[in-house]
Amino acid sequence: MVVLTLALFVTLLSSLLGCSGNTNSTEMKLWSLEDQPMAVQLAAVYKEMESLRCEQTTLQQQQSALTQTHMTRDQRGGQQKVARTNILTYGPNDEEEEEEEEEDSLDSSEGDSRRRGDPCFHYTILDQDWRATNTTTKSKMCDRNVKWKGWYRLYYRGKSLQMPERCVPVDKCGTHAPLWLAGPHPKRRDGIVTRKVCGHWKKKCCAFQSTPIKVKKCQGNYYVYKFTPPSACYLAYCAVSSRKIHFFVSYPGQLKGKVNRIRYSKVLVNVGRGFNKRTGVFRAPVKGVYQFFFSTQTANTGLKTDLWLVINGYWVAVSHTHVSRPSSVGSLSTYMTFLRRGALVYVTHNCGHSWANAASTTITFGGSLLAQFR
Repeated sequence: MVVLTLALFVTLLSSLLGCSGNTNSTEMKLWSLEDQPMAVQLAAVYKEMESLRCEQTTLQQQQSALTQTHMTRDQRGGQQKVARTNILTYGPNDEEEEEEEEEDSLDSSEGDSRRRGDPCFHYTILDQDWRATNTTTKSKMCDRNVKWKGWYRLYYRGKSLQMPERCVPVDKCGTHAPLWLAGPHPKRRDGIVTRKVCGHWKKKCCAFQSTPIKVKKCQGNYYVYKFTPPSACYLAYCAVSSRKIHFFVSYPGQLKGKVNRIRYSKVLVNVGRGFNKRTGVFRAPVKGVYQFFFSTQTANTGLKTDLWLVINGYWVAVSHTHVSRPSSVGSLSTYMTFLRRGALVYVTHNCGHSWANAASTTITFGGSLLAQFR
């Protein structure tokens, strides 16, 4: 009876204290005393209870200490707030993403300290339509008259933009001499950099070398600028508006055999001026995702006709026709890809016979920018 009562007591003790890791050793120690007097057994039980209570108190203190390290007190509001914890995954080859996640994984106090001095979290939004590179206004603006203070982020109709890195035509951006960034934008790992600023005037892209400005790339793929008053009037900082790129061209004649590069002479659409009528080549004006299409038409029985889309020297897609009986067969192919600025795209006639005339659009080539990347 004593042994049964003791066993129940040990089981209850282990379940109450939740010390599953020590249960076996406790039971072995106590059961080894089963032949001892009752007083000795109870003394051993009380001693083990006291030991477990000490362990539980220690664990509670450790847990409390860990909790305190994840709590910060708002000095101004006097209220406690729990530090944010992020669990993030990323691709091993994406350097920019790795940088972002390293920042996000910082301890809250360290992150808050860095943010206090980070212009990516302390800037003024500059959302003025007249600053866009595609706008012209009668009244000319001058940024020399602006009291610049701190950092700024460029917007255009609610969309985040950046300064142009190329010469901007005169009388754009709401001023006489538009200011553009004479150098590439930095990467996030570069931190804050200093860049020269040029103003276009009288066919000279850098007729005005204005005061240098500071630039930083922020998490989220946007930039902030520390503008300074330009050297003269009328000069103003520009914001690049979204590029629209579309082209559609055709060849109004016949093609036989191998033609290394089709020179499409009939240009129907060329928004963004990416297609060169003289060479028949499309050059990507900006980095982004593009979609292309190209077609052919043939009527020669038993003859196959192939047109290939060529990107930077690589044959990537084919428009194929094969006429098995007397008839006219057309073929249209599409291809979507990511291109860097300056990539070259054209169509080659590899074999067969394609036909068209001045009134038809059967031998065609076209494309559009779907999404622009900076």
